[in-house]
Amino acid sequence: MNASCLTIKELTDAVGGGLTPRMVRHYHQLGLLPQPVRSPSNYRLYTKKDVLRLQRIVALKQQGFQLNHIRNILEVEPEADTTVNLMGQLQQQYRAVMQQISQLRQTASALEGLLGRDRHCQIIQAEVLAQLKLLDVETQAGLGGLENLWSGLDAEIHTHSEAFTESLQRLLPDLSHRSEIEQHLISQLVLACGDVSLVSFIKLSRDAIAASREALSSSCQIVVDTQTVAAALDQTRLLHLGCRIETLIDNPHITTATEAELAFWQHREWLEKLQQVSKGCVLVVGYAPSVLLEASVAIANQKIQPALVIGMPIGFSHAPAAKRQLMQQGIPFITVEGTLGGGALAATALNALVESLIDKPDCHCYLKNLVDSAEC
Repeated sequence: MNASCLTIKELTDAVGGGLTPRMVRHYHQLGLLPQPVRSPSNYRLYTKKDVLRLQRIVALKQQGFQLNHIRNILEVEPEADTTVNLMGQLQQQYRAVMQQISQLRQTASALEGLLGRDRHCQIIQAEVLAQLKLLDVETQAGLGGLENLWSGLDAEIHTHSEAFTESLQRLLPDLSHRSEIEQHLISQLVLACGDVSLVSFIKLSRDAIAASREALSSSCQIVVDTQTVAAALDQTRLLHLGCRIETLIDNPHITTATEAELAFWQHREWLEKLQQVSKGCVLVVGYAPSVLLEASVAIANQKIQPALVIGMPIGFSHAPAAKRQLMQQGIPFITVEGTLGGGALAATALNALVESLIDKPDCHCYLKNLVDSAEC
């Protein structure tokens, strides 16, 4: 046996990342990994080149690429003319994935339509489930019967208001390992977008909750990227806490991510304003990816020291990159991975944190007095 070669067990140990011998054999079958040479005793023998290829496979898989995508990527050399063809293949595969997501979303919606019902709907819900088992859909009349079942279930919603908390308990994954404040934050974010799958994309640093409570209790400055985000904040509670709201891109005509991104690039004064935010502030970014990118650079260069960054800009290339950079800065953060985000989600995150500090009173009159005093 060649001393420089590895057995399949030694190969998986060298690569790491949860790789198992069974997975390696599967990669051979798929053509992701070339068949190895065999020892006189018929053992598979692997080289350093195999280790490198498997490390690439594991890394790409962890980034979310499917195995057929990985095979296409690894087969094309960077300098090859076939790179253009590869991009076309990946675009086709992307469309196929989006079609699968659409189909799964339809399935999820149907299940949510049943599982998301509260106790007021449970009796008729049970009847619908019983009839679904017996449903004959071979005829047009049968399809009409299915519509009638849903109509009967939907008719119950007119008898009472929706019980959001009860519905979420049925649909959310197990969050018992998270603190009560984190559970509330995640629930509010899901309610803000109506998509339970958002849960797996929400990322909080370990110290995010503690840092936010300390900063907000100390009447910290709240810095937001646009006025649209500022308008969605719970200004009543923030005023009671003594937290002043500062808008970076303070142009009321800028209301979209596209406008905010372009404006931030064109006007240097807003970048300078970002670099001068007060130490210990809470920075909330809901629209412009470049604001979060520049904030991460400023944090890395120790120009600014926010207590917490809520980074949820929208975008398809810069936004995911900005969020990854945020999570590498070693400061408290709350973000939503990937392209998901928006001003509503960013504001909801801060509002949930503020709500955990101040219960909503039956009457806001005493807070109105504070507003009147501030305006005088």
